[in-house]
Amino acid sequence: MMTPSYDTLQWQALDENARKDVLQRPVLASSEILSAQVASIVEKVQEEGDQALFALTEKFDGVALKQLAITEQQVEQAKARLSAKRLQSLQQAYDQIFAFHNAQQFSDITVETSPGVVCTLKSEAIESVGLYIPAGSAPLPSTVLMLGVPAKIAQCDRVVLVCPPDKNGNIADEIIVAANLCNVNEIYTVGGAQAIAALALGTNTIKAVNKVFGPGNKYVTEAKKQLSQQIPGFAIDMPAGPSEVLVIADDKANPEFVAADLLSQAEHGPDSQVILVSESQRLIEQTQAAISKQLTRLSRKDIAAQALTHARYIKTQSLQESVEVSNSYGPEHLIVQTESPQQLIGQLRNAGSIFLGAYSPESAGDYASGTNHVLPTYGYSKVYSSLSLADFSRRYTVQTLSKQGLANIAPCILELTDAEGLDAHGNAVSIRLETNNEQ
Repeated sequence: MMTPSYDTLQWQALDENARKDVLQRPVLASSEILSAQVASIVEKVQEEGDQALFALTEKFDGVALKQLAITEQQVEQAKARLSAKRLQSLQQAYDQIFAFHNAQQFSDITVETSPGVVCTLKSEAIESVGLYIPAGSAPLPSTVLMLGVPAKIAQCDRVVLVCPPDKNGNIADEIIVAANLCNVNEIYTVGGAQAIAALALGTNTIKAVNKVFGPGNKYVTEAKKQLSQQIPGFAIDMPAGPSEVLVIADDKANPEFVAADLLSQAEHGPDSQVILVSESQRLIEQTQAAISKQLTRLSRKDIAAQALTHARYIKTQSLQESVEVSNSYGPEHLIVQTESPQQLIGQLRNAGSIFLGAYSPESAGDYASGTNHVLPTYGYSKVYSSLSLADFSRRYTVQTLSKQGLANIAPCILELTDAEGLDAHGNAVSIRLETNNEQ
């Protein structure tokens, strides 16, 4: 097990460049080799379709599949194998997530901007969406619910789930059952860049979708990036990077809680980043001691220890300065363990999801509080939002003008079309006004 780094950084002692260096993320895997590898996979799927999916699954996942689709019988068998307690927990998480996302439903907005000029903003579901669920070292039914619930509420016509198989060619029962709760009726045993290519390009078995959601490894991320730039009408949810958490804590915080929160994020992967920002040197030192103690008890301690080698412990002069550090970093998860966390909510910016108070661990948002755990990483929280119902729909406008309504705004339109030299635009208005005069 690698030894975690426990150096405390004095924020006041750092110049502007040093501060930027301290808040740097781990370098994303981006190389010509990776790009070429993914491009080759995409090309193979485009040329060979299902045959490529079988071949690439055998090559990368080490299993020769006989079919890609999960059958209704397999769904029922998955339900039967899960314990009542596991089924109940999946249902409770589903209910919590459904309640929060169902409240986000959009109503049409209609405004008469001037007499006879009526403008409406409408919303409709994206027709078809793909949900990518990683497998890796553990199944992620929580991600199925985070993606599947809003897709269900939005009433997307097709919801397609893909997930890489285990060495026996299976998908975890929890993933299948969670998908069934969300009425996902297309589940395919395929993962990696080839799964994203299938969703974007379509094969005989897996028909193309309009937008794909979900996290993945560097190959999945690169495939999403490439295909969203190459295929007209194909979109992705958001840019992705390693998972991250920043904790703001004061002298009143419980160091055992803080340590547990940092470790819960560190166990995601060796490139995960955890940052503690506090005005209290005592709290920082007690948290570091608690991390050392708790780390030894974790089943994924080796992974967490690797992540902790590039953890950051930042000592500030004040709570306000801690807020400034967080806003500059823009974390995926922001946990605030201070005496009066609610008082900071108006000052905190640039976070994917914020957890206020001693009893609001990031784990709650990851599983069952109701908010979505698909969040912008790598500083993208400054410009991207957490996943919501709106991501599964598209908005468009409708306008209706009466004859008088057009006449009312015609002088404005004609003046601006003249300024831009777009005569045909102006003519489309004036010809109607002339016709009005003749009638």
